[in-house]
Amino acid sequence: MARGRISRLSVRDIRFPTSLGGHGSDAMHTDPDYSAAYVILETDAEDGLKGYGITFTLGRGTEVVVCAVNALAHHVLNRDLGDIVGDFRGFYRQLTSDGQLRWIGPEKGVVHLATAAILNAVWDLWAKQEGKDPRRLLSCIDFRYITDVLTEEEAHEILQRGQVGKREREEQMLTEGYPAYTTSCAWLGYPDATLQQLCSEALKDGWTRFKVKVGADLQDDIRRCQLIRNMIGPEKTLMMDANQRWDVPEAVEWMARLAEFRPLWIEEPTSPDDILGHAAISKALAPLGIGVATGEQCHNRVIFKQLLQAKALQFLQIDSCRLGSINENLAVLLMAKKFDVPVCPHAGGVGLCELVQHLIIFDFISVSASLKDRMCEYVDHLHEHFKYPVRIKKASYMPPKDAGYSTEMKEESVKKHQYPDGEVWKKLLAAPGD
Repeated sequence: MARGRISRLSVRDIRFPTSLGGHGSDAMHTDPDYSAAYVILETDAEDGLKGYGITFTLGRGTEVVVCAVNALAHHVLNRDLGDIVGDFRGFYRQLTSDGQLRWIGPEKGVVHLATAAILNAVWDLWAKQEGKDPRRLLSCIDFRYITDVLTEEEAHEILQRGQVGKREREEQMLTEGYPAYTTSCAWLGYPDATLQQLCSEALKDGWTRFKVKVGADLQDDIRRCQLIRNMIGPEKTLMMDANQRWDVPEAVEWMARLAEFRPLWIEEPTSPDDILGHAAISKALAPLGIGVATGEQCHNRVIFKQLLQAKALQFLQIDSCRLGSINENLAVLLMAKKFDVPVCPHAGGVGLCELVQHLIIFDFISVSASLKDRMCEYVDHLHEHFKYPVRIKKASYMPPKDAGYSTEMKEESVKKHQYPDGEVWKKLLAAPGD
């Protein structure tokens, strides 16, 4: 039973200087500082529980998301949690349809990132009060703009079919976990020695699926892909990620040159908004046995709907902070099931692995009921800053044991990395050249 009136919303700008080590670097984002707008909800309930929510950023611009969170705060403050979750669809629409703020969206960009942070905090608080992982209901989903491909009745039928074998799938997750792949070995900014060292360590730890960043320089891509393919061997799975670097013809030509390394997919080959461009790339690469994966920067459920309609992707990548939290991700999971497209979430960043584990394990247990061609991204950075970090065993996500959405950060880490007044940033900003 949800309880308490939301009495306080605070938001903090948290940044980690990952650019110093080249962590997270790719062809488009060469110097990312993994960051988050970190939302905390408090209530007047006697249990003292708090809800924690994040949205992921890359450093500069986090302050803009913080402003957007504060601009949306009046929709949350002084609301009873029971009223919010009792009409979660209505609350979601209230946040995304603010008559003035939606002009700088709608349901995209900074205002949608802020919406995700707030909703993630609501889900975390509600789940903690319930004493279990988040339970998603159809009443949480806004079906507006997607009923031409998925009605509420169809979604209900999908979930009803998902009840068959559910207990066995729950046991499978508890014993085996959800299969993962690693991106940590081959950031574009890593020198060859680092790539080789990290690949070697990953192989020893049992990893069998690897992703390499590409797109900046073709000859360098050929050399690096040859290096990693030689290290992991012909039987391991390799994916490639261009992070939106190419035009459509360029993507096709580039991947034709990289096809010899047998990638399972090319991720974000072009602009995330170019649905027909993704469709053209998918069609051109199909004879080479290369699929197209995208989604981490898709604005909302409508873009995913059109990507599915256009057969523009073979692997769908949800993001727990880009879309409007669990509510909107649920809609996308259900559409992917209807179109029979495997979901392979984007993760990494600050807390994305912690959040998305809930979504993808739920997808297997209650929606897709399949692991065929499915895996979840894992990046081995910054988990030590979370109170309930992910657990990886034999290259698989093990189900979280603690109630909530795994979004709470350690207070010591928050204080040290708050921008610009935290200890870490005071030192960096005072250094010569800054």
